[in-house]
Amino acid sequence: MRAFETLTEQEILALAISLEEEDARIYDDFADGLSENYPEQARKFQEMRHQEDEHRHRLLERYRARFGEHVPLIRRQDVRGFVRRRSIWLIRPLGLKAVQKSAEAMEVETKRFYEVAARRTTDAGTRQLLGDLAEEERHHAVTAERIAHTKLSEDESARQKRLFLLQVVQPGLAGLMDGSVSTLAPLFAAAFATHKSWETFLVGIAASVGAGISMGFAEALSDDGSLTGRGHPFMRGVVCGLMTAVGGLGHTLPYLIGDVKTATSVAVGVVLVELGIISWVRHKFMDTPLTSAVFQVVLGGILVFLAGVLIGSS
Repeated sequence: MRAFETLTEQEILALAISLEEEDARIYDDFADGLSENYPEQARKFQEMRHQEDEHRHRLLERYRARFGEHVPLIRRQDVRGFVRRRSIWLIRPLGLKAVQKSAEAMEVETKRFYEVAARRTTDAGTRQLLGDLAEEERHHAVTAERIAHTKLSEDESARQKRLFLLQVVQPGLAGLMDGSVSTLAPLFAAAFATHKSWETFLVGIAASVGAGISMGFAEALSDDGSLTGRGHPFMRGVVCGLMTAVGGLGHTLPYLIGDVKTATSVAVGVVLVELGIISWVRHKFMDTPLTSAVFQVVLGGILVFLAGVLIGSS
């Protein structure tokens, strides 16, 4: 690894060409990674990619005029002082904020490089070119900052809403419904069979955790998201599993109350609140009519509750 102070003017120009080539390819990867969810921002990164290509052409023209056709391969990792970049462009899907921060840091670093390189260059034409590129990179840093704050178009907003529904709301709602409804039967069966709060609490915890693990794996294994666009299966499984456990724990926690009758009364109240929340979520995010959502969810909850009471009382 060489110190920057030891580079000749020829090596500085060769390094600048290499930097512009790398930045152009990174911006191309950014544009590709953002194209599905953020097409407008992807187009702006594609424009920045073309500008980096134009910088490279100007540097190559200057290099040929000064040193001929052969350009030695000098990369950023060969020179001491450059910041190591995280390979976030390999991650899918790309986050707009993370891309913006990475692009801004790239441009600031490149701007500093051109400023220092210009001061170390004695040739007037090369010095002017490097100074001009430093100013253009400063504008690129501002552009990168603005990209993340660009207001999403109506199409992009609709796309983001659809992705949120597919990747978060749907698996979360499925888990919440399963946890809130399926755990009613074993919980209230234990309450009416044992008439003891602690034993009922343990049954509820076991049912909630077990249902969470089961639903999490079922959701994660349902599809890999490559064709449906439902996101990474691991994240969907985590969301679904956690919401399933939360749905069951809500009406299990009242059984920490020592008196089983009081605990059961509180648990029934919690169940009604849970079913109301589920109905509202279905109405809000799944475009289900409120009366239909309430009827479907409450009817299912009542049937499972009665099944638990009947089994526990037998």
